[in-house]
Amino acid sequence: MGDAAADQEPPVLASMPTAAEDLVTLIITTSPTPSAPSTELLEHITAAFRKHCPPLARCRVILVLDTYDHISDTARLKKGHVTAAGAATFAQYKLNAIGFILREYAPVGTLYERERFTVSTELAEYGSVAYGHQDNNVPMSVTKTPDGRIIFIEPSQRLGFGLAVRSALRLTTTPYVWIQQHDWSLISDIPLNALLRIMQQEHKPASDSDIWDTQTIRPPVKYVCFPSIRMIRYATSDHVMQYPALRALTQLHKQSFSVQSERPCTETVQVPLTPLFLWHDKPHLASTEHYLNAVFPNRIVVPRGAFIEDTVGHRARTEMKDGDWKKWACWLYYPDEGNRLCVRHLKGRTWRGLEGELAQRIEYMRLNEAGETLKN
Repeated sequence: MGDAAADQEPPVLASMPTAAEDLVTLIITTSPTPSAPSTELLEHITAAFRKHCPPLARCRVILVLDTYDHISDTARLKKGHVTAAGAATFAQYKLNAIGFILREYAPVGTLYERERFTVSTELAEYGSVAYGHQDNNVPMSVTKTPDGRIIFIEPSQRLGFGLAVRSALRLTTTPYVWIQQHDWSLISDIPLNALLRIMQQEHKPASDSDIWDTQTIRPPVKYVCFPSIRMIRYATSDHVMQYPALRALTQLHKQSFSVQSERPCTETVQVPLTPLFLWHDKPHLASTEHYLNAVFPNRIVVPRGAFIEDTVGHRARTEMKDGDWKKWACWLYYPDEGNRLCVRHLKGRTWRGLEGELAQRIEYMRLNEAGETLKN
C-alpha cells in the first residue's frame, strides 16, 4: 500500500454490475464516544439504512475503527484525548463493533469463520517526507473476511476523519462509495439506484468552449451530499446568493434528472439535484476514482487528525467561486425544493446511549423543576 503507487494509479475496480449493493462500498468511520462500549450509534445508522436506503444494508462495508492519541484527565474527543475510563471502554467497543458489523453484513446464509480471516499490516501515509527523519506513517491492522465483503481497519495511532477515509478508499474495489460517520443518521428515503444511474452517465463537453447545454448534455455528477438542517433551501441561501459565479452555476445546472427505472416496473423517476459548493464530510455518495484523484491526489493534502471539509473542502470552495465547479462536480440532493431534511446529526462526541440520554433529560427536568420551586 505504498504511497507512490497509490498516487499514480487508482485501485483496480470490479467489473460494472447493475445492482446498487454491488456498485457501492459503505465506508463507516467510528472512534471513541461516550456511548462506548455500546454499539447503539452503529445500530441506529444501520436501522436507518434498512428503512430509508435498503441497498446500504446489503453492500460491501469497510469499518475504520479510529483510535485516540492521548489519555488525559478530561476527554477532548475531537482532539484525540480520552480519559483512562474512555480508553478502557473503547477497547471493548472495538470488539463489539466488529461483532455487530459481522452479524449485520454477513450475506444471507453465510457464517464467517474468523480463523479464515486474512490480517495484514498496511501504512497510512501523510505529510511531507522532505526530511529524512520523518516517516509520517501510521501502521494499520487490516482484517478481511474470506470473500472480501467486510474489512476492518484498526490504526495504531489516531488517523482523523480525512486519513481514515483515504485509507478505506485505497482498499475499495467498487466504483462508488458511501461515506458515513458513525453519528449521522438517515431520516428520509434516498433513491440510491437512480443516483447511481445518473452518476454512470457519460459526460462530455457540449462544445470546444466547454460550456454545458443542460437541455442536451448532462454535467458530471461525481459526488452527491444529503441535506442536513444547515443546508435547507441551499440553492437560495447566502452560501450561494452572495457570490455571482455560484448563483450563475446554480441557475444553469439546478435541475431534476430524469432516470428510467429498471424492469419489470419501468417508469421515469425525477431526481432533483442542485450544485453544491463545498466538499462536505456528512453522509455522501461519490465516485471512488474521483475521490482519490480530486481529494487525495497525494499524501500531503489532508494532515493526520484533520477533516476533509476543513482542509480540501475549503480549497475546493475557493476554486468553485473562481468558476471551476466542474472539477469537483459536487451536488446536493434537493427534494421538495430544498425543504426536506435527509440526515440528522446524533452528536457522537456527547451521545451517551439511549439510557444515558434519557437519564440526562430526567436530570435536566429535575433541575428545572428545582429552579422553579426556588423562584416561587
